[in-house]
Amino acid sequence: MPVHFETRESVALMTLDRPEALNALDVASLAQVREHLVRYRDDPALRCLVVTGAGERAFCTGADLKAARDPSATYAEAFLRSKTLAADQGLYIRLLDWNDLDLHKPVVAAVNGYCLGGGLELALQCDVRVAADGASFGLPEVCVGSIPGVSGVSRLMRATGSSHALQMALTGERIDAARALACGLVSEVLPREQLLPRALQIAERIAANAPLAVQAVKKLSRQTPQLGEREAQELTELHWGVLRDTQDRLEGRAAFAQKRTARYQSR
Repeated sequence: MPVHFETRESVALMTLDRPEALNALDVASLAQVREHLVRYRDDPALRCLVVTGAGERAFCTGADLKAARDPSATYAEAFLRSKTLAADQGLYIRLLDWNDLDLHKPVVAAVNGYCLGGGLELALQCDVRVAADGASFGLPEVCVGSIPGVSGVSRLMRATGSSHALQMALTGERIDAARALACGLVSEVLPREQLLPRALQIAERIAANAPLAVQAVKKLSRQTPQLGEREAQELTELHWGVLRDTQDRLEGRAAFAQKRTARYQSR
């Protein structure tokens, strides 16, 4: 199986395991990623997911161009197909887009090497990104006559600002981990051997918090940036109000007053 999924109490770990192809994703691997994301989404015992790549060289280098099949249909023919059928007919980028999965639980990317093209677009869909000191990042699509096909430019602009993002996207050049940290693409840079333990530590800390509140924060982080201040506040108040009378909020306040660890139940 080129994509592995394991659970560690309330934390899940998904590993892209095609090191011979720098963890590039063929259609079968993309389908497995989506299956594991659905499993994570629907399992109430799981509260945070870490995504990483196997081997020493790469997190993910995007779509496996060597394994990509020639389109069996025109774009017009494939356009209105379902994701699975469209992918089989050449629109494999649809499988890399997670928007339709309604994934409100948080995802942490542990970037351990090359993070290029669709690999960076995958990482940009994660909520927290930490990197090994030897990692590198890039959107090289213009160098081969294409563009980032999974909202890579817009997501990178939100993560780093327009100047950094457009320099990367227009030149196709890579940046190293230090520069990724400086421009806000990642939150931490660590020695390779410390990367996965730190990512799991972050995930465990997230998983220890009230699940409904964590999911509300993630949802607001995705919905409010494009809103004006008034609209953003209205949506924030709505989520605050939804959480106000939950059992978890009452438990959190009680645990704080009693100086004990809260026992959250997603209620």
